[in-house]
Parts: sequence; C-alpha cells; structure tokens
Amino acid sequence: MSTPEPRITVGVDGSAGSTAAVAWAAKLASRRHLQLKIVHGLQIAGLYYGGGMTGIGAATLFEAVQTDGERAIADARALAASVDKDLVIVTDLPTDPPVPMLIDESRHARLLVVGRTGTGGFADMLVGGTAASVAAHAHCPVAVVRGRHDSTDVPEPGPVVVGVDGSPNSEQAVAVAFEEASLRGVPLVAVHAWSDITYEDTRGTARILTQPETLEGDEERLLGQRLGGWQEKYPDVEIRRQLVRDRPRHVLLEASETAQLVVVGSRGRGGFTGMLLGSTSQALVQHAQCPVLVVRPEPAK
Repeated sequence: MSTPEPRITVGVDGSAGSTAAVAWAAKLASRRHLQLKIVHGLQIAGLYYGGGMTGIGAATLFEAVQTDGERAIADARALAASVDKDLVIVTDLPTDPPVPMLIDESRHARLLVVGRTGTGGFADMLVGGTAASVAAHAHCPVAVVRGRHDSTDVPEPGPVVVGVDGSPNSEQAVAVAFEEASLRGVPLVAVHAWSDITYEDTRGTARILTQPETLEGDEERLLGQRLGGWQEKYPDVEIRRQLVRDRPRHVLLEASETAQLVVVGSRGRGGFTGMLLGSTSQALVQHAQCPVLVVRPEPAK
C-alpha cells in the first residue's frame, strides 16, 4: 500500500450531510495543517446502462449531472475556504461510482470523511449504504459526520470516547483515540462494555457467562492493560474509565450524546465478500449523536 499523503479527503454531493462533512473536515485539516481534498463521484455508468439512454438524451443528461457535480464541488470549496482562507484545497470530479472511488481515495489519505446521507452523484448514500461500505473497506480511518454540528469558530465540546474490547482492531482504535484526545486537548473516555464479550473475542479461549459478576475483576484488569502503554505515551490525556455490564452499542450511543467524537474499530471482514461492519460500528454509523471515527485493521505485512 502506498504511503498516505498529508491530507484529509472528503466526499461531497451537495446534501446537508455532505455540507456538514465538509465543514468538519475543513476545520480538522486547518487545525492539523493538512491539505484538504474534495471529491465527488459522478457515477456516469448508471446513465447509460440500465437507463435506456442513448445519443442526444444521454449526452444531455451527462451534462446535467456534470453541472450538478461541478456545483457541489464549487460550493464545498467555498465553504472550506470560509473556514480557513489559507487552507490548501484540491478537488476531483471522477466519473467512477462513489464507493469504489472513495475506497481508492482512502489509499492516499490520512483520513476519509463522509456525511451521513447523500443525494445526486451519491445517489445511494443512505447511512448503511455508501458511508457504511466505505467504513468497512477503506484503507485509512473513516469519519462519518453526523449528529450535532457546531459553528466553525467555536470549539467542539465534550470528550473523545473510545470503545475497548481487547481485539487487535480495538487496539488500533485506542491508539487513534489517544492521538485525537491529545490533539484536541480533551479527556478520553475509555468504554469497556463486557456483558456480551467472550474470551473468543479477546483472548482466544472459551469461558462461560453464566456468572458475570465473577468476571468483572478480569474485565477491569483487561481495560487497564489495554490503556497502560498509551497513558505513558500521552501523559497529557486525562483518562476516564467506564466499565459497564451492557452491550457496547448501547453504552457508546449514549456516550455520543455528550462526546465530540466516538472512535471504534470496524470489526469488518476483508474484501467485498463481507460488506457489513461489526454490529457496534454499524449502529454508531447509523444512530450516533456526534461524528464517528471507524478505524480499519492495518494490512498484513
């Protein structure tokens, strides 16, 4: 895999969700001194195949779709520039379908940002569609911008929240969450919800969940172990541990009501044979009250 460029890439389509994603991505790029790339997929193939369009009719429709795409890009660029006039902005308007295009873009970005809904060129970008598919298969972390959004000149309130389950993917999410909390100067809330977690998930051996009260000490030690090394690396980050007997999605969705960012591992399968995110990540992408950062497993070396 190629080395990621020092940039944030955001997919746009002119919808309200897309506008929020651009504003969020522009603020982040400005704070991190990164380039912002704005992309829009025209998905031209759909105009010709299955649509019965040929000749002048297809050409006219292509021009209309291209015009809409150019408008979406121009509006997004203007919004991003209004956040920071010195922000380095590049744009692209490929004719590829949104999901493959965004996944390819993720090979060259530090972060890929999408909105919670979409229209136009992102015709099927209903959460659970483009956003979830991209989050499940991207080559870099994916932020799905949803929930409340603050104005561009007011710091976002609340802590960073991370879901911890002890899996390798969760380890990567913890690393990203510590970095985000440190860069934002806010506390990190580490949530370990364990009532539906088995040793097969975290340690590779079997256990019985018929007496969960006897396991709480083990789970508390597991959480401490997962955070220990990162606390040493980021001594500036205030850690708040939350050990809960509940399903992770319930706890993290509740935490999203006051957080500025929730970070989770994807727990997704590789390749397009398994299109689903893990159930917790999927629930957050669909229902969280703040932006969600989904961290994919690092590729095998």
